[in-house]
Amino acid sequence: MSDTKSAEPTQDATASTVATDLQDERLIQNSGAGGAVRAFFIRVRGGDLGSLPVVIGLIVIWAVFQILNPNFLSSTNLVNLTMQCAAVGTISIGIVLVLLLGEIDLSVGSVSGLAAAIVAVTFVNLGWNPIASIVLALAVGAAIGLVYGFLYTRFGVPSFVITLAGLLGFLGLQLWVLGPSGSINLPFDSFLVQFAQQWFLPQWASYTLVVLVVAVFAWQLVSQARRRAKAGLSAMTTGSILVRSIALLVVLGVVTWYLNLTRGVGAMFLFFLALVLIINYALTRTKWGRAVFAVGGNVEAARRSGIRVNRIFISVFVLCSTLAVIGGILAASRLAAANQSSGGGDVNLNAIAAAVIGGTSLFGGRGSAFSALLGIVVIQSISSGLTLLNLDSSVRYMITGIVLVLAVIIDSLSRRSRRAAGRA
Repeated sequence: MSDTKSAEPTQDATASTVATDLQDERLIQNSGAGGAVRAFFIRVRGGDLGSLPVVIGLIVIWAVFQILNPNFLSSTNLVNLTMQCAAVGTISIGIVLVLLLGEIDLSVGSVSGLAAAIVAVTFVNLGWNPIASIVLALAVGAAIGLVYGFLYTRFGVPSFVITLAGLLGFLGLQLWVLGPSGSINLPFDSFLVQFAQQWFLPQWASYTLVVLVVAVFAWQLVSQARRRAKAGLSAMTTGSILVRSIALLVVLGVVTWYLNLTRGVGAMFLFFLALVLIINYALTRTKWGRAVFAVGGNVEAARRSGIRVNRIFISVFVLCSTLAVIGGILAASRLAAANQSSGGGDVNLNAIAAAVIGGTSLFGGRGSAFSALLGIVVIQSISSGLTLLNLDSSVRYMITGIVLVLAVIIDSLSRRSRRAAGRA
């Protein structure tokens, strides 16, 4: 009897030293480095693939093109690749937001072309200050999003129909704004063109930025660990935080060093990365972001939980159109011109394809701002590689289409696996 009584306090003391969320024996087994690896494979088997498929696909694409053309992974080509990603990638961030709600915006290409036309006409033809031209274009984009949101929430018109009408209407408005000339060149000495073509960070500034990014990353991990420890939950150890921070520092440092072998890190690409980080923070760290995922997962459940669903829809449509405007301005600045083809061609399709290829679910509720970054890098890598191989653009369209279908298939299969595992 005395042995049994003395063992009970020991067991209670042992349990009390384990974090609240790990007191289940099955969770204790998943602690530590080995447990993290086991937990990762469990998530993969359960259909929670995250960015794994697109990362593997990107590695395969880069390896194939590097074998076929040794210039593909050269510093010069990668710098060009990053600059080509910025404009359409920015538009794709807005598509990610809309897809998170289970909706679609087919007019982002036309809206971006209209924005380019507005900036070119007011800045070049009317002599406005370029900042005023940009502000006007952003206001027009926000107004377009408000109209979309109003029609969707007030009358229940499907977003597919609303934005399809917008695609046609704003394309016509773009042609009207440009006028008979149909094309306007932006001055090469303007800050818009310089920003998109000539501005690159000095080497010391790029390395300083890397250190600052890693410092912020480590600070966030430490803050999160302290909050969890204070709540009695399992928290990341100091050693784990240190390892992750050093790994990120090495990766970013090597990438920056390699890009600096030629022109370096472009200001426009850095601006695109900043938008990705801002939107990712808004989605993961704010009440609004949690509401977006909730509405995308189940509209009725979100409404019953007190979320103002209509406001979420309107805000997302406004952000999508505004990001399309920013992307259109970046594209015009990159080409130093706005014309009838601005925002046309494959801009619309690439923006949507990038969001889906990057891992955003077409069914809503799953995805991140980094989906736009990963997806557009995949698409531009295919384009750049085929260009180096002197293959026709028709091949690029076909390959991009195949990659898009594969991404949707993977999303459907992972969704089925999550449902079978009770995680959908």
